[in-house]
Amino acid sequence: MTSPSSNDPTRLSRRTTWKMMGVAGMTSLIGNASAQTPAARPAEATTPTPPFQRPEIPPMERAGSGASSPTRLLRLDGTATTLLLIARRTGLPEIAYWGTRLPQTLDAEAVFALRAPDTPNNGPDNWRPLITVLDTIGQWNFDLPGLLADRPDGTGWTADFQTKSLETSPGALTVHGLDEISGLEVEIIITLGLEDVLCTRQTLTNRGTTPLNVQRFISGNYLLPENAGEFRVAHGSWAREFDFQPVSLTQGGLVIESRRNRSHDHYPAILAGTSSTSQNSGMAYAAHLGWSGSHRIAAERMEDGRLRLSVGEYLYPGEVILAPGETLTAPPAYATCSSEGYAGCARAFQAYARSSIIRWPGGQMKPRPVLLNSWEGNYFDLDERRLMREADAAAELGVERFVLDDGWFGSRRDDTKGLGDWFAALAIFPNGLRPLSDHVHAHGMQFGLWYEPEMANPNSDLYRQHPDWALHVRGRPMLTSRQQIVIDIGRKDVSDYLFAAISTQITDWRIDYIKWDFNRDLIEAADAQGRAAYRKQVLALYALWDRLHEAHPELEIESCASGGGRADWGALAHTQRIWLSDNTSAPSRLRIQNAGWHFVPPEVTGCHISHSPNWMDGLSTTLDYRAAIAIFGHLGVELDPLMLPADESRRLKAWIALHKRLRPVLHSGNAQFADDEPARIIRGVTSRDASTGIYLVAQENWPPSRLPAPVRLPGLARERLYRITVPAPQTIGGHRPSDAQQKLFGDGLVLSGTMMSDIGFYLPALQPQSALVLECRAI
Repeated sequence: MTSPSSNDPTRLSRRTTWKMMGVAGMTSLIGNASAQTPAARPAEATTPTPPFQRPEIPPMERAGSGASSPTRLLRLDGTATTLLLIARRTGLPEIAYWGTRLPQTLDAEAVFALRAPDTPNNGPDNWRPLITVLDTIGQWNFDLPGLLADRPDGTGWTADFQTKSLETSPGALTVHGLDEISGLEVEIIITLGLEDVLCTRQTLTNRGTTPLNVQRFISGNYLLPENAGEFRVAHGSWAREFDFQPVSLTQGGLVIESRRNRSHDHYPAILAGTSSTSQNSGMAYAAHLGWSGSHRIAAERMEDGRLRLSVGEYLYPGEVILAPGETLTAPPAYATCSSEGYAGCARAFQAYARSSIIRWPGGQMKPRPVLLNSWEGNYFDLDERRLMREADAAAELGVERFVLDDGWFGSRRDDTKGLGDWFAALAIFPNGLRPLSDHVHAHGMQFGLWYEPEMANPNSDLYRQHPDWALHVRGRPMLTSRQQIVIDIGRKDVSDYLFAAISTQITDWRIDYIKWDFNRDLIEAADAQGRAAYRKQVLALYALWDRLHEAHPELEIESCASGGGRADWGALAHTQRIWLSDNTSAPSRLRIQNAGWHFVPPEVTGCHISHSPNWMDGLSTTLDYRAAIAIFGHLGVELDPLMLPADESRRLKAWIALHKRLRPVLHSGNAQFADDEPARIIRGVTSRDASTGIYLVAQENWPPSRLPAPVRLPGLARERLYRITVPAPQTIGGHRPSDAQQKLFGDGLVLSGTMMSDIGFYLPALQPQSALVLECRAI
């Protein structure tokens, strides 16, 4: 695997977005009502069609000259969506429309006429469009600019980019803009392909003769219609990640910032819709920033009532100072919209992540191995012989990957010391970790190991030897969190040290998988020169991950940050698994997973079956309930298998076998989300040809009525017949089922897709905190 350069967080996306451009990913330039559409690239092509240069737009006339008539209408088409841009004689292209796909016969002159310039009362005399691909100070709306930058003497703080050229290729548009007065140049690349996901990549170059201090440079700018002011913001906290909260924006703006390089508080994504948008109907919009650092999401009502939505990095003072000729590359931004509600956006994002974000060892996903993680079963109480017996028991259950968590190294017997000392604790592992690894591999399982390379305890050999490696403001007291400091992996000597230590252990101990943790926020993260180093830390992390992948092509890495603090597409572009939350309690995980799967595919999200009662909330739940919720993701076991009663051990083994049988559909199909109910969650996955559907029906609380409402399963083909069953090891429980309901646990019921999706059917009554997995197969 080739590592992106450390100063280009979007290089990966620049390569992978070409992969999805097919016959439905089209770019058109329409002028004077005549379409000029280049031939689409064949779907089987593996390399991008070289972009061709369009004739340069005539020199731009300055604002106030009276020449603001449009010159071109540009469009990008996906399978079901269209983005329209108007390239005028001045300024960057205006965003005219983004929504459901428009006909190819669209009349450009009619679009121009409908969008004729207008000067409102008490407004500037020189008309400018309300929203362009990059809004700056100097546009007449004065709202939330996408670029903030200035020179050392305070000049150059406004920007008035003129489009110098437009380049097109199938599914892509590149805009080159220049402001000669401010000495700024931008390149904006927008792609739209088969999955209906817009990917925007932007660069800013200092063409001046003095340094440029950049305070803000957004990654993507999106136009929403005036009725799309109902937002769902992914607030949260540790153990409560992806806690969507509704926010109505009737006037003004909405700004969401996360400034700690972890996103428990605000995940770097947002959903939007109308007052009638549901999971499966109505127009829905979603945006996501592919970045694992601090970020900023902003939405605002414009002068005409429509909404501008932007996503980008949050930059600390002095983080980006461009020398003359230097370029800043913004993280990639992704957005999608769907007429099939929020679930339609989820399907588009999952499909795009699979095709263009995730990089699998060998180039293709293998069946996701069921793993056992040692943490909740052992914590710091590690014993080599007992771990080997746990590995024996795990293999008997059907586990395929054994992961040793925290506590295996240095003096680490609790969380106060030893972090950063990456050598085996000889008191526990007298011959290192190779004997345990060999024992695990002898069972045909993979061996995984926990690291937290970006951190150290002050009480550690590493910190005592290298106190200068800490990220903190020199001369001030060291700010610790969880009794940890952050080390500056942006320093070459630090990243080289970590790479050498980890890489050697991967080889010597036969490590197949790394759980990479990040257990504290960045607070006053200053490098040795006293400069803010939040952004630099993320770029160095990506480079280190890629360096390890390049040296060990079969290695898989999990992105963990006290749970879901790094569950974004920036991390996913360099890893193969995401830990959504440290909260493994099934009722909480039901909500967390249901929300998280609107942005990431289930097969890369760790979903574990843990002990009952749960360590976090003390809740006692049945094994069947915990397993039913966990099997839809990348299944894991988070317990000591030696402590399981015999009956639970047999049932867990059966659940693991069921997961293995169903995972070809669970880990490749289309996500389905039933519309919200007050006491029940229904979600599922259907195969791409709709011949199979796997569904979870989870009862959270008692139904509000005496009897539960009929179950309706979205996503099945209405005209087909399906055999629906409740596969073993599930059994009938609760109230006495009807004769038809009993058939579900035997040969099954035969129902049409219409019956299951529209009319509905009754399941046996479920008690709170119980669930059933349903399997539907076309006949």
